[in-house]
Amino acid sequence: MDKFISDEVCKDVIDNPPPKVLSIHYTGPNIHITPGMVVTPTQVKDKPHVSFEADPNAFYTLIMHDPDAPSRKNPKFGEYHHWMVVNIPGGDVSKGEEVTGYMGSGAPKDTGLHRYVFLVYKQPEKKDFKLPKIPANHSKGRPKQKVRDYVSKMGLEELVAGNFFLAEYDDYVPQLYKSLVD
Repeated sequence: MDKFISDEVCKDVIDNPPPKVLSIHYTGPNIHITPGMVVTPTQVKDKPHVSFEADPNAFYTLIMHDPDAPSRKNPKFGEYHHWMVVNIPGGDVSKGEEVTGYMGSGAPKDTGLHRYVFLVYKQPEKKDFKLPKIPANHSKGRPKQKVRDYVSKMGLEELVAGNFFLAEYDDYVPQLYKSLVD
């Protein structure tokens, strides 16, 4: 988990590295993400399969953020909220409640590599977090959303697993932008 420290995820998003690596698999291009791996927006445009070791009787929250919006040098819109699933029963992400629809990498042109961070927290219990629903094709409500704020507001305490990749602009990004509402 040294990559979480060397790529400053621990400084910018979380305080300490996660205890385990979150398994992230993009089935279309058949890519298994390793911490700090460089991919393209085209490769990560579709929602991945995510798995982690879980207590079958517990509930979990999955959060994906980009702390580098619009760039790592000028993160004035960071953290940008890309995906959130809550009340995941026993590690089965497909059975959780998607609060924020998945949005892949959308790094603007000439802004360099962005870090896309996935974190899983154990919830104290299943609950209605009363969070606004954000569809996958909406941009409203995504900028300036900090993981630390969500963790505090939602009462999440135990970071279970995490992973992240790096990506920068490619030819898919304009298509992503055209598909967005507001």
